[in-house]
Amino acid sequence: MTLEEIRGQENAMENVDRVQSAGAALEELLVAAKKQEYLTVGVYESAKVMNVDPDSVAFCVLATDEEYECDIALQIHFTLIQAFCFDNDINVVRVNDIERLADLVSAGETGEPKDAHCILVTSPSANPWKDPALDKLSLFCEESRSVYDWVPTITLEER
Repeated sequence: MTLEEIRGQENAMENVDRVQSAGAALEELLVAAKKQEYLTVGVYESAKVMNVDPDSVAFCVLATDEEYECDIALQIHFTLIQAFCFDNDINVVRVNDIERLADLVSAGETGEPKDAHCILVTSPSANPWKDPALDKLSLFCEESRSVYDWVPTITLEER
């Protein structure tokens, strides 16, 4: 085995650990933000918040699965939301497990499950909310951008 192959394996293992750590941080952030009522769930609801108070948006999560990959309208919304986030220095990630994400943001609620295709973590401008999980995710996004992964994908842990 060559030195390059060994380094490649080490980098692959580090990347897997980094993504798993980001997944755990995302779960922590969503649970904490839900308790503080700092979540906006749904594509249209998120677009309203971004239009009315863009400075309140701290983090953005876009979720899809195989069923929605061919949904052109949803993909257009994602493109517009990503562009807005890039223009306003808002970190954005993708999650491929929309059911797990919907469970996280709808935990304990009754009725119809929420549209979890877009989730915003907001923070009031007057009293900015700080959370260690948000800091971890911001670092994860920054590291991802340094290797030209502009919208990194996070895998949530199975339950």
